Amino acid sequence: MIVVDKKKYKMAINESAKEVDVQVHGLMREEDAEGYMIDLQDTINKVSRQDYTFVVDGTHQTPVPSKVVPQLEQTMQFYSSLGFKDILVVKPVSKIAQVQIRNALERIEFSGTFIDRVPHSM
Repeated sequence: MIVVDKKKYKMAINESAKEVDVQVHGLMREEDAEGYMIDLQDTINKVSRQDYTFVVDGTHQTPVPSKVVPQLEQTMQFYSSLGFKDILVVKPVSKIAQVQIRNALERIEFSGTFIDRVPHSM
């Protein structure tokens, strides 16, 4: 069930798979981030986090400018702190964005898994 459907991102709760799915499109700008965080909080508060997997689908994410890389690390660290059973981050199609995310994950205490593709469609 899709909970949020905005231009830059979608959020869904998949009760049968016990997943919260988040899909990011393009580049998240600072002005998008506040609404994203509010929507994310509303979405994750609807589930029992210790029973759910958090899936971040970065397939359509574009590379971020180097000055934004620290926010990428902060976001991934934030995801790790949410208390989900597991976290899956789907690699972007863009090789540059893939490397940026992989590097960000290596610099933090990331407890999830970086996977090639989303296990199902949103």
